[in-house]
Amino acid sequence: MQQEQLFPAKYREYTARQINILNSPKQLGNCDRDSEPYLEELEIDILNKKQPIQFTPNVNEAIHRWAPYVQGFSAFFVQSVFDQYVSEYKNPTILDPFTGCGTVQVQSKLNGFRSVGTELNPLLKFIAETKLNSWDVSPKKLLKVFSNLKLDKPAVAPNFLKSEKQFSKEVLKNLEKLKGGIENLSNRKDPKIIDLINLAFSSILVEVSNLKRSPCLGYSKNKKVDPHSPFVLLNQKIHQIAEDLRIIQNEYLEFIATQSLVILANSMDYKHENKFDLVITSPPYMNGLDYVINYKIEMGWLNFADKQTELKKLKDEMVVCDNVSKGLIKNFEPIYTNDWIKNIKTNIQENIIRRGKYRRQDMPIIVHKYFDDMYRVFKRIIPKIKNNGRFILVVGDSLIADAYVPTDLLLAKIGKDLGLKIEKIEKARNRRSGQIRSYKLRETIITLRKC
Repeated sequence: MQQEQLFPAKYREYTARQINILNSPKQLGNCDRDSEPYLEELEIDILNKKQPIQFTPNVNEAIHRWAPYVQGFSAFFVQSVFDQYVSEYKNPTILDPFTGCGTVQVQSKLNGFRSVGTELNPLLKFIAETKLNSWDVSPKKLLKVFSNLKLDKPAVAPNFLKSEKQFSKEVLKNLEKLKGGIENLSNRKDPKIIDLINLAFSSILVEVSNLKRSPCLGYSKNKKVDPHSPFVLLNQKIHQIAEDLRIIQNEYLEFIATQSLVILANSMDYKHENKFDLVITSPPYMNGLDYVINYKIEMGWLNFADKQTELKKLKDEMVVCDNVSKGLIKNFEPIYTNDWIKNIKTNIQENIIRRGKYRRQDMPIIVHKYFDDMYRVFKRIIPKIKNNGRFILVVGDSLIADAYVPTDLLLAKIGKDLGLKIEKIEKARNRRSGQIRSYKLRETIITLRKC
């Protein structure tokens, strides 16, 4: 009845979602205005400092370009942090609690800095570790081993992924040949070369599939893939890796032995032994991106998962996203809350009732769990930051069911509640809400300091 009053007959063919978008009180809104009460309480302003923080520039950077990672940030940004504090930290030890594909750690090693990263996804842990610890591999030997791959014993594509839908028949057949050839290398003496070839193989899978990742994994209707593209693209990637190894061994020889440790662990639980000068990370965002399903193709083909239940279990262990299982949310018992979270939850709940329909009725609890999960991460990390050390996070805010969620300011508040000083918050770029495209969001850099 309310929708009929708000919209004349010509609008009634719209879906409920479209009507909610048109009727949203957040149309043409922006995060700057909605952040004002939170900033007033924190007694801080957000500084405008536009800079390239997205992963995209990494596709042209040695080592960083070995594997695509949509959710990562740029090597340029990480280097800018090191340069900014060069006079304060002469030889810092670096931590990334959400290491992803290893951008922070690779850039740390290129500067000769020791680093530690934790990563819960075994595929990403493998990618980061390979990018960090294969710098001493002979480029000539890599190319020789690759050129001698035997393709006469094809492997079988992972059944649980419905590979016949994800790849054309001809492409799938050629991928199985390549995978069989790589598996035939398993008895060779140099596991680093096998890791590099597997990394290269994983990096081409989405490109030769019927899928796209932008940023979520989904089917591309008009995509055409040449049957021979797996051979062509893998050959190109192996030669790219070999060229980067030559660069590293010529220009960064003194840093090849620098310690770079990647630990398969949950950053909410893991107890670090050492202390760190700088913690630099980009945690999962409070959004609908499923960080496990987004990499299920690579996980299946590299044998890091062989059934959907394994993917579900991994997803339930991670910092929550809004595609998490309902049972996990139903049994959620928080250890952290504050008035901001309570008010945001109330706002989301009221808006869901007003809308009449929403993709997750338990979204208020999901939002609470996200910040509770991040609180657990902070509780593990902050005691391991040295005096005068810094905790630097890149994160974006959200609009959920017409309720603004200032993720950056809430994380800054958690840090403050746990004894850190909010040194600065910088807006690096503008974003748009996926729900209300006219609503302006931001991506920010939070710098917290341990005094």
